[in-house]
Amino acid sequence: MKFSALAFLGAATVVAADLSILSTKDDCNSIKDKGECVSSKDGDESCVWCECQAVPSVCVSKDQADSLPPGVFECSSPDGEFYFVEDKVHHLKENPMEKGSDFCDPASKSISGYMDISGSKYDENGENKHLFFWMFEKRNANLIESKEEIPFVVWLTGGPGCSSTLALLTENGPCSVNSDGESTTTNPYSWTEAAHVLWLDQPAGVGYSYGTESDTGEEMVAEDAYYFLQAFFQSHPEYAKSPLFIIGESYGGHYVPAISHRVWKGNQEKVKNTIELNFGGLAIGNGLTNPEEQYKWYPEMVYHNSHNITVVSESVYEAMKAAVPKCTALIHKCNSGDGPIADFACQGAFIACNLGLTSPYQATGLNPYDISKKCEHPPLCYDFSQVGKFLNLESTKKTLNVDEKHSHHWDSCNYGINMKFHHDWMTDFSGYVSDLLDAGFPALIYAGDLDFICNYLGNKAWTLGLDWKHKDEFNAAEVHEWKKAGLARTSNGFTFLQVYDGGHMVPSDQPENSLEMLKVFLSGGKF
Repeated sequence: MKFSALAFLGAATVVAADLSILSTKDDCNSIKDKGECVSSKDGDESCVWCECQAVPSVCVSKDQADSLPPGVFECSSPDGEFYFVEDKVHHLKENPMEKGSDFCDPASKSISGYMDISGSKYDENGENKHLFFWMFEKRNANLIESKEEIPFVVWLTGGPGCSSTLALLTENGPCSVNSDGESTTTNPYSWTEAAHVLWLDQPAGVGYSYGTESDTGEEMVAEDAYYFLQAFFQSHPEYAKSPLFIIGESYGGHYVPAISHRVWKGNQEKVKNTIELNFGGLAIGNGLTNPEEQYKWYPEMVYHNSHNITVVSESVYEAMKAAVPKCTALIHKCNSGDGPIADFACQGAFIACNLGLTSPYQATGLNPYDISKKCEHPPLCYDFSQVGKFLNLESTKKTLNVDEKHSHHWDSCNYGINMKFHHDWMTDFSGYVSDLLDAGFPALIYAGDLDFICNYLGNKAWTLGLDWKHKDEFNAAEVHEWKKAGLARTSNGFTFLQVYDGGHMVPSDQPENSLEMLKVFLSGGKF
């Protein structure tokens, strides 16, 4: 982990003052050699070697290490692993739900709070970004003998700028908020029936997460998420050996490949103070992953979809088709290089493509997330007011350990964050999926067939066009009906699943089928 010289100089006087609290009577403090320090004791009384560039390195007890300034010392435990200074884990609270209460799912162990992004090149000291998470263990995890085999899912809602906590309470989490906005009902089809699940509000500024800086692209998102995962699993080693699956929807088509690829690279690089993350695979639901391919299919989705719903007139359909070549040419240029020309093409593609290919749909007044419905509550089309009321209750914030001093009012989406990603919108992340498939990791791409905005036609097309070592076998694989719930194509760990009667949020529209889909994927079963 690297820190700037200015950071150390600015902290020097504080460090010196904090070092004065170390008792000379403590056995650890008398040790001056790192090797002797980390091998001196075992168990709870083990010594910790803390290195610093501002003042001399020291041998301290674990309690003393917790009192040292975070972001200034690098501390190693007796087993050689990085010892996380307690201050780096902000507001972490375990088991916030009292058993017998009606708060979400009290039967499951839950952890909620913040992790600082310490170590990321975009926030080396963990001072600028603080990401909120809410995690539930798998239901009945205490009855499972081999707990290390329980999958661990990280869920990412898209937007960009929308809160994963919203998905927890409306899609695939252990409870939903009642209409009064003050109570919850248990969700029998929660994804915690299959795995431990952590819902992450990211980037900073989304949901309860906060920070003095915000991400503006997937490289930053991936870097920060990687160090969030490092912080979480080093702080909670009881989950570190569980197979880790990164899953998300919508703009998660960008997030999931980028973060998964960063985890894979991080495991190869083995940078100091990081641990190997037990990456198991990735899944994307109704995602935007390869815009150049996916934007081609907007005209067909409104005129030739599987539900035979004609959304626009023939003249509008023809106008949309005519807009495709200019759109895809700009997207191609956007992805062809770096620098001002590519950046200009990315911005131009965002404007031209959405004007020509999504605006005609929006003009119909239909729900872009479900072509069979009207958009009743723009801009998201769904009424999430009860969720907002619930998450902004003082009692809820207290239970979830939300930092009320720094965190802002909870909203389903932060549109300021959304605007910062417009230059990143047309970037193609399908190549990251190729890399991970070629490395042997499974990938599931699923799409509800009523969604317009990230529709099944575009998602199917980019999976068929994906260049990877088993492309021919995948393309030749038989398309078959899966459990009367959808159409599946699968080969060599790669699956595309068209989910019948599902919109953009498949777990909301098809809760039972989406849970079964998750179980099959996590277990390595056959679709």
